[in-house]
Amino acid sequence: MIAPPAVKVEGLRKVYKSRRQGETVAVDDISFEVTNGEIVGLLGPNGAGKTTTIKSICTLVTPTSGSIHINGVDVSAKPRTAVASMAAVLEGNRNLYWRLTVAENLELFAGLHGIPPKRVRPLIAELIDQFDLKGKTKAEARTLSRGMQQKLSVACALVKETPILLLDEPTLGLDVEISLELRESLKALAATGERTILLSSHDMDVVQSTCERVIIINKGRIVTDDKVANLLELFRMRSYRFTLSGMLDQGALALLREEFPHVRSEADADRMIVEAELTEAGQIYDFVEGLRRSGALIESIDRQDPNLEEIFVRIVKGESLV
Repeated sequence: MIAPPAVKVEGLRKVYKSRRQGETVAVDDISFEVTNGEIVGLLGPNGAGKTTTIKSICTLVTPTSGSIHINGVDVSAKPRTAVASMAAVLEGNRNLYWRLTVAENLELFAGLHGIPPKRVRPLIAELIDQFDLKGKTKAEARTLSRGMQQKLSVACALVKETPILLLDEPTLGLDVEISLELRESLKALAATGERTILLSSHDMDVVQSTCERVIIINKGRIVTDDKVANLLELFRMRSYRFTLSGMLDQGALALLREEFPHVRSEADADRMIVEAELTEAGQIYDFVEGLRRSGALIESIDRQDPNLEEIFVRIVKGESLV
């Protein structure tokens, strides 16, 4: 018998109503699956519907329509059974008890999930070491730095030992050093393949380094659902960098941009770099011919390696993947 997906969302729609603004569609008929052991990034601009989707999955928001199943369990019909398989970090560090110490928070969240103290102690020690919380075990959560609180929030989610982990902006507001530390912890967690993780984040470096696949939402709808490696290769195949001897005048650049919309340029004393997005087969020959007509001398042609952040921006702006 084939195991059901860890998370299955079908036709999810959420409409908020208010007297002032009327109806606001936060999520508009989205469907996706996350298989067991998969690490999936849920991306989108502010207001796209990411947090509403995650809160719907963990039963904090009631959908207007659609269904959600966790390991085959209908969330609306059996919420307690479904929630028992999940742990979540929502909107930063709000899941902590401020007047409890680091160790007490971890013990509490394990106890709430029915894990006996004796069995959880080795795991707590492991998480304290993994998230670099040594020396802070007796410190109350409210006295910790924002970065420490954030790491403790993730540790409190992990201590429940649930097979599914929902992370909504786990690196929000962190400085670079703490963000890198948390990213490394998430990468180590992802590498084990023991947890199914749905990660919502604006930190594209975190998503690119930990997620196998990304789902991009814009205006409440899914606009892309693909493996990170596929997207990186697709956009790499389109992106070219031309190094020219001398300069192109503005008229020549304008003519290139009329025919090829995605053209960028920069220049120094004796050479110019022209970058172009060529989305159709054979366009590179037309582009080179355009440069030749302008009198440009091409020193080199290189493929560009776009990162996930650049790809995300292009997709949200409506650039076709075909």
